[in-house]
Amino acid sequence: MTENQKTIKKSISFNGRGLHTGVEVKLTLAPAPENHGYQFVRTDLNDRPVIRAIAENVAETSRGTTLEEKGVKVSTIEHVLAACVGGGIDNILIELNGPEAPILDGSSKEYSEAIIKTGLINQEAPRNVFKIEEKIEYKDEEHGIELIAYPDDKFSIDVKIDYNSKVLGFQYANLDNLKDFNTEIAPSRTFVFLHELEFLLKNNLIKGGDVDNAIVIIDRKVSQDELDRLATLFNKPKVKVQPEGILNNVDLNFSNEPARHKLLDILGDLALVGQPIQGKIIATRPGHYANNQFARLIRSKAKKDKLKKKAPKYDLNSPVLDINEIKKILPHRYPFLFVDKVLHRDEKTVVGVKNVTSNEPFFQGHFPQEPVMPGVLQVEAMAQVGGILVLNTVPDPEHYATYFLKIDNVKFKRKVLPGDTLVIKADLLEPIRRGIAHMFAQVFVGDNVVSEGELTAQIVKEYE
Repeated sequence: MTENQKTIKKSISFNGRGLHTGVEVKLTLAPAPENHGYQFVRTDLNDRPVIRAIAENVAETSRGTTLEEKGVKVSTIEHVLAACVGGGIDNILIELNGPEAPILDGSSKEYSEAIIKTGLINQEAPRNVFKIEEKIEYKDEEHGIELIAYPDDKFSIDVKIDYNSKVLGFQYANLDNLKDFNTEIAPSRTFVFLHELEFLLKNNLIKGGDVDNAIVIIDRKVSQDELDRLATLFNKPKVKVQPEGILNNVDLNFSNEPARHKLLDILGDLALVGQPIQGKIIATRPGHYANNQFARLIRSKAKKDKLKKKAPKYDLNSPVLDINEIKKILPHRYPFLFVDKVLHRDEKTVVGVKNVTSNEPFFQGHFPQEPVMPGVLQVEAMAQVGGILVLNTVPDPEHYATYFLKIDNVKFKRKVLPGDTLVIKADLLEPIRRGIAHMFAQVFVGDNVVSEGELTAQIVKEYE
């Protein structure tokens, strides 16, 4: 049965310091309408700007996940988002009167328990779950990082970490059911190695941190004088190294608490996919940067799957651009202009037409006895329609050109023959930033997809 979307029954507020800014912040979780998703709002700023919790809005990942939209930032958001995902929330408005979510005890426990206590309400719209249907993979071989999503009939996460630390060693954690999040994952606190902590303290980067909201792992020999200095820094009467190789600031909630916290972070970072996921996630040495790159891959795949509809239906006799108008936008000319007319054009989508005739010059050699349109020219046709889409965003397109930087995941599904009419649809996968456009294009003949691919292009001003 299809589940419906959920939001919380009433608002919940939390007060605490931001981990890095040290600023006292009030954070409120408020009910939100259907199809709202996760959004943050800065109540301390004029006009209460909204920052959407989506992967493309991640601006920094060095010591946590920071979102930015239209110049407005909110940071260290992964713990509260993990609690929202773990609690089964689909729609939530997260209000903050400061730049950073409160760190609380360094875990998601307080957020999670408050959500459970408050309860959820069912909404009328169905949940928009993205089902993993083929392997999605992110790898960083240099650092031994790997995140993979596999098809499965439920959502689960397995995490493996190994930082070549004799103290921490190899650790494994897993979550097979989100219903177990509150007891098995939410209480897992962030951890830090002593050498990292010293660097952060010296550079004034954890103004709101103390040894009550982080597990400190001692990765080298420490003298008593140094322990005394740390006690002064942490405002403690004394500190010591426990046999497990951690500072005696906190007792571990779980023997593998660091691995569980990494799982918590993944859950929070994958909230930025923008919809629930059905599939099995296996992560090795994950971190916020890798998590975000992985979330972007999943989000991109979800967008492409949404765009893979039936062939677009337009009146072939009512173009919005004819060949003469296309020539004013594109610099291509015979024998390399592969768009005859444009049937639809808006800010996110362009649909073009290429009529393939037996007079095409490439059929002389490809192939004389069996004329087939080369796949590379189908890609070129996609690129030219994509160029019209991209150049549609500048006021004087005749002064610009598009240069393609990358073509990914191209698939050819059937031959294109003389007499075929190609309907080519190009969609922006994300907003154009710094002149870089990422698009998904499909070529149809009748109701059939004959080819498709992802295109990345740069807009370049050619002349005045």
